[in-house]
Parts: sequence; structure tokens; C-alpha cells
Amino acid sequence: MRQDRDAEEKSQPARSPDAESTRRNILDVANEEFATKGYSGGRIDEIAARTNTSKRMIYYYFGDKEGLYLAVLEEAYRRIRTIEDTLDLDHLEPEEALAKLAGFTFDYQNENQDFIRLVMVENIHNGEHLKKARALHDVNVTAIDKVKRLYQRGVAAQVFRKGLDPVDIHMTISALCFFNVSNRATFSAIFERDMGSPKALAKRRAIVIDTILRYVRA
Repeated sequence: MRQDRDAEEKSQPARSPDAESTRRNILDVANEEFATKGYSGGRIDEIAARTNTSKRMIYYYFGDKEGLYLAVLEEAYRRIRTIEDTLDLDHLEPEEALAKLAGFTFDYQNENQDFIRLVMVENIHNGEHLKKARALHDVNVTAIDKVKRLYQRGVAAQVFRKGLDPVDIHMTISALCFFNVSNRATFSAIFERDMGSPKALAKRRAIVIDTILRYVRA
């Protein structure tokens, strides 16, 4: 009976005075649900209960649970890439641009910890959902293009060493910044050091930037 009701809810047409506002509300709540409970633990019922809409509307906009989850992932990646586009790196000297990109990544991930948790959730699932979403691939290609241009300018100016892969540079920046959020609780407990304090964050941020610059310098 429950399955019949769910199927009926999916088939009913949605009516909303403000479609974009409704969609945004669903994505915001679903982002927190999946980041907190994972894909397997996230529930459409609970998401619907916390939004200004219903399961019927969620199914109308996103099709099913996986469709909603993929939309959350796409939005999460699109948000960081959109902000990256405002950094105006192409008009900065290569070292300054790379330092700015690394600093931005550190700050963004620290201030948007749900993003880190969503990435961790998808890694638990071996990226199986990401593989189905071509849009996510297209969104993230821009990050590599940005690093590639920056790196090539640095090589041309003889301030960056030759032979590095832009994907490796991007991965190294991501890894150094990611760890500070993903492993903060365990690292703080093991070494009895508050890795989330303003002082610790400022120190770690400087180390990340310095490490990246040392890695690429000629």
C-alpha cells in the first residue's frame, strides 16, 4: 500500500507559485540531510517534512532519491567552481594567483564543511553516482583548465618548474585543504590540539599555501 501511495505521489503534477524557490528549498534541506546521514541514511520523507513542499513536489523536480542526491552534488560542486571564477586569477602574477587559489580553497572548505562530507559520502559509494552525471564532469573540468592556464603562465615566466600535471596540482591543493576538515576531529583528539581554533586554522592555511608554492617553484 505504501508503495502504491508513493507511486501516486510521483505521478501527480506539481503546482508551485515559485518553482525556483521551491527547488532551492528542497536542495538546501537535502544537502544537509545527505551530508549528515549519507546517501543510504538520507530519507525523502524527512527531507519533505523539513521543506516548504511535499514528497510529490520532490519527485516532480528530481524524479527519485538518486536524482535529488545527484542534484545536490552538482549544486555543491557548481557553487565552489562559480566562486572560483570570480577570483580573477588570470590577471595576477602566477605565484600570487596560485597562492590565492590555495587560500580560497582552504577557506571555502573550512566554511562549507557539508561539502566535504558530501564528497566523503560519494567516496564511500566509490563514486558510482558521480559516474552517472556528465554535468558534474563538465562543471569540474573548469577547475583543471584554471590551474592549467595558471601553471603554463608560471612556466613561461620561469617561476614554475616544468613537467607538472595540472591535475596533480589541483589534487594536492584539494588534499591539503580537505584533510584539515575531514580529519580534524580525530587529529585534534589524538594529538590534543584544537585544529579548529582561529590560530590553528591561520597557521595551517599558511602552511598549505607555502607547501603548494614550494611544490611548483622552479
